[in-house]
Amino acid sequence: MTQTTSAHHEGEASAAPAARPDTFADVPSEAAAGTFGRYDAVVRAAVGQGLLDEGDPVAGFIDTEGVRASVGALHDAFAGTPGVLHTFAAKACSLIPVLRLLAGCGMGCEVASPGELRLALEAGFPASRIVLDSPAKTREEIRLALALGVAVNADSLAELRRIDALRNPSTSSVLGLRVNPQVGGGSIGPMSTATDTSKFGVALRDPGAREAIVAAFRQRPWLTRLHAHVGSQGCPLELIAAGVARCHELAEEINATLGVRQITSLDIGGGLPVNFADETVCPTYADYVAALTAAAPGLFSGRYALVTEFGRSLLAKNGFIGARVEYTKDAGGRRIALTHAGAQTATRTVLMPDAWPLRIGAFDADGVPKEGPVLAQDIAGPCCFAGDVVAYGRELPKLAEDDVVVLYDTGAYYFSTPWAYNSLPRPAVYGFRVAADREAEGPGPPGTVTFATVRGRQSLDAIAAESGLAHADALIEQDG
Repeated sequence: MTQTTSAHHEGEASAAPAARPDTFADVPSEAAAGTFGRYDAVVRAAVGQGLLDEGDPVAGFIDTEGVRASVGALHDAFAGTPGVLHTFAAKACSLIPVLRLLAGCGMGCEVASPGELRLALEAGFPASRIVLDSPAKTREEIRLALALGVAVNADSLAELRRIDALRNPSTSSVLGLRVNPQVGGGSIGPMSTATDTSKFGVALRDPGAREAIVAAFRQRPWLTRLHAHVGSQGCPLELIAAGVARCHELAEEINATLGVRQITSLDIGGGLPVNFADETVCPTYADYVAALTAAAPGLFSGRYALVTEFGRSLLAKNGFIGARVEYTKDAGGRRIALTHAGAQTATRTVLMPDAWPLRIGAFDADGVPKEGPVLAQDIAGPCCFAGDVVAYGRELPKLAEDDVVVLYDTGAYYFSTPWAYNSLPRPAVYGFRVAADREAEGPGPPGTVTFATVRGRQSLDAIAAESGLAHADALIEQDG
């Protein structure tokens, strides 16, 4: 489906103060109507075209031009470095049309499961530009990756021994080993993967580990890549850079010890944190490269080919969730808006509200930003448990039935991989593009919003099928 709507004279986003990238305590008031004006025209067009209505009360939206711009910024930041493969972490937005868009922008793909590998192949990524990471790969996963020529980062010495038995010498797969540099954690523990006891990689500072890693490379001349990833949200640039520097130092040590340049590439992971406090993009990819240059100057010498695995930082600010307000009520002196955007599509925010607060926009039933006096309101979701609240006490213009709320910065992880709690249907997802002045002869006059379906809303028939409808009598027949 492709639809267009002309939307003129929308307000521009107001200037926002810079925010700290590794903390989320300072979520600004959403009271000012023009605060988040970047997508105002898109919300109005979505409502006008029926993409947000009583039959489709929640949907996700992806800014395709914004995605292209983010990918461009990433490539620009590394422009002075030869031999870089930028891969997109499929888990951040596992939707084939989005993955295909990224492939067309020159990205590779990082996958962490058989399902993600299938999606990457369907999206058109060449096997040579796919990297398989996972702490629990099965023999079948490894066998398939090696047959396809997909790069594999072993997560442990035990996995290396498994690869020994499965590897065909003719495979074109680049094979590497993930190490845990053990540089510490960031402000969000579950997002930190370089703590002393992280489940990922070979713990580099544990007794005997460094020697075992060197021996593993000595015994396997085909092992040519070293991989490290410190974490993502909540991890400051200095921590990320320290982990990459330790990986680089280890590669230099291994090559020197072996007396041959066996390690030829470094997978330095992704993890650039996103600023959820306002519209400012910080840190930038240029900031990231500067931090790496300071911590490991030799990283960009061209001695090693580099692989990156960014996800959230490419997509988060290029997407949002729109949801209708079904009811409002007052309880204990608190105003509550019951919407269709809750834990099923904003799972992390609901379960870890202090770590993942989101900015909220308030729009009327026509998709126009609401104005007027503000009051503190809770934005609750449709799931049947008390904690299904997306935002507490946010100061917004008074919400009413049939209004629309927008959850900003949700282009990664949120609507693309919903939780099936209460058997709520997966929401529809739409890509959009707003025609610029120079494109007046294209899809429509300047300001025209064009939508394309990325994923349709899940039907009740599909929910029933996923819930075992084809085997409805299986347990009854077993008892008989």
